[in-house]
Amino acid sequence: MKATQTAIKDLLLIEPKVFGDDRGFFFESFNKRQFSELVGREIGFVQDNHSRSVKSVLRGLHYQIQHPQGKLVRAIQGSLLDIAVDIRKNSPTFGKHIAIELSAENKRMLWIPEGFAHGFVVLSDTAELLYKTTDYWYPEHERCIRWDDHNLAIDWQLQATPILSNKDAQGASFNNAELFA
Repeated sequence: MKATQTAIKDLLLIEPKVFGDDRGFFFESFNKRQFSELVGREIGFVQDNHSRSVKSVLRGLHYQIQHPQGKLVRAIQGSLLDIAVDIRKNSPTFGKHIAIELSAENKRMLWIPEGFAHGFVVLSDTAELLYKTTDYWYPEHERCIRWDDHNLAIDWQLQATPILSNKDAQGASFNNAELFA
């Protein structure tokens, strides 16, 4: 397993070592010991989530203000553009984001620690996303920042009008969102 530091400290692009031949492939998608070494601390995941979406579905930007969740994200089918926004007010990269294509083909994973808002848009006809979280989902603590907030200026690489949930369509502006101190 190899980790590459992104332009934002603590966000890591993780690439597993894939063993493949004409029969198919094998790789470890998670190894607690290796993962803890890569991120520099022991991480305890408590929940696994599986999401399936059709092309142009945009989900996010989500986070929990209390019970923040670190996420290890990967696509197991199709491709998507994964977005993480630094919402830690004391961070030198506060308000900055990274965008990384995750796909079943490239097998890359993104480690998004606590203190980030997360979202994605589906680039292929369908995509399935698996992600591990470091805390449980608490709907009363979930928050959403508008995907198209002009202060964030995220290029979602949209090829059509995004398909949004009501919650995502009504997200808070970045300037009015409840953020991490």
